[in-house]
Amino acid sequence: MPFKHSIRLKEFDYSSDGAYFITICTFQKAKIINPAYEIILKRELRSLEKRFAGVKIDFFVLMPNHCHIIFIFRNAQTRLSAVVQAFKSITTLQIKKADFYGAQFWQKNYYERVVRNDESLNCIREYVKLNPEKERINFDELTYDE
Repeated sequence: MPFKHSIRLKEFDYSSDGAYFITICTFQKAKIINPAYEIILKRELRSLEKRFAGVKIDFFVLMPNHCHIIFIFRNAQTRLSAVVQAFKSITTLQIKKADFYGAQFWQKNYYERVVRNDESLNCIREYVKLNPEKERINFDELTYDE
């Protein structure tokens, strides 16, 4: 079995205080996030703040084939991977209950960036906010939140 290279920072504590920029893609980057699924995704994103003490959703955008999320950790008692895994697991179950019949909704893993400072955080927020425009999608067709 081939060894998979980890995309996480070695020796970094992903439960430490700070901001984390996450991108989660749908399986095979299929454009399957529709308005009904957006409702589920938004609800479950907000529930993460209740489920995980010290974890806040700073900003997010839902696109047809991926979502960007900025998490803020302050005295969190969990790791980033646990939060992302919970979100992906719960949303997959809820979406399958709704009407999704595919084998897999999310791709395995996720992309993350540890945000180093406020300037970087503001740049990432701007990137997330402008992502729909870069994708040439009508802003009326998507959901984003502060």
